[in-house]
Amino acid sequence: MAVAVKLDVNGTSHRIEVDDPEMPLLYALRDELGMNDPRFGCGLAQCGACTVHVNGTPTRSCVTPISAVEGQPVVTLAGLGTPERPHPIQTAIVEEQALQCGYCINGWVMTAAALLRDKPRATEAEIREGLSGLKCRCGTHLSIIRAVQRVAQAA
Repeated sequence: MAVAVKLDVNGTSHRIEVDDPEMPLLYALRDELGMNDPRFGCGLAQCGACTVHVNGTPTRSCVTPISAVEGQPVVTLAGLGTPERPHPIQTAIVEEQALQCGYCINGWVMTAAALLRDKPRATEAEIREGLSGLKCRCGTHLSIIRAVQRVAQAA
């Protein structure tokens, strides 16, 4: 029996019908709402590619049931900034040329944005700690850290 779930994503309210209210938020965002961010990485909350903000907190959407976020604001990478007004971390990532394949960048940007909101002048050690647990198979970690430092130093 289908259950109606209300999701507030990037400032827009959505009502979806699902068979299982324990469906991961990631599946609802991608399959039900047609979003191409966040990404499916590991499905075990170990890589970070699926990170979104729920009430401003970086959350691994691959293991978060939609029932746990119903009625709470969810922000994806698409809701963080726009092409005309990118978030400062998005700008810094481009300026540092910190992307290679780009598959993992959703998690890095979403996690860094929350870190910089809470610690605008984060030190390198705080940045490294705040971003620990994220994976990049291309090895652009150092460039990403430089991009986050660029934003922190500009604060």
